[in-house]
Amino acid sequence: MVARAIRRDELRTIVPLSDSTIYEMEKAGTFPRRFNLTARCVVWDYDEVQAWLQSKKEAQKPETHHPDVNKRKTRPVLAHR
Repeated sequence: MVARAIRRDELRTIVPLSDSTIYEMEKAGTFPRRFNLTARCVVWDYDEVQAWLQSKKEAQKPETHHPDVNKRKTRPVLAHR
């Protein structure tokens, strides 16, 4: 059961992706699928879109630490003179 359905205009304000990107992601199964209310009205389930956004937020990579260039065996960093 869909508690709330959103149309394309509202989806664009929530998810700042192009229509073609959203379509490709739907095709690949990585974005919530749209469904037809009528022959000319397409909507998305608001809760599914919010869950997708939350999963993207949680999947953020933690800040990566770069290797210490001073410990390189080749091309060591020379101290400034």
